Amino acid sequence: MCLAVPGKVVGIEERDGTRMASVDFGGAVRDVCLAYLPDIEVGDYAIVHVGFALQRLDEAAALATLDLFARIGALEEEFGDAWGRAAAEAGPDREEEVR
Repeated sequence: MCLAVPGKVVGIEERDGTRMASVDFGGAVRDVCLAYLPDIEVGDYAIVHVGFALQRLDEAAALATLDLFARIGALEEEFGDAWGRAAAEAGPDREEEVR
């Protein structure tokens, strides 16, 4: 599944002429391109899809959405340990093959 997920901007830097951010998605921090939101600041929340911040979001809406995603397992699916999940789904006798 590929979701547009709200995250909190925790750092901003310029890389090769592109404004980039470190964004915290409920504990998983990823690099995000800020080309579509040039005025976003550290501490702001944004909706992020495929590595691009697309829209600013207020904190209450962001936290409510993150809570809902966590309760339905969407954050684990989006940011969790894919290799560990694949190994668990393969079963104990195939776990080493997957890893």
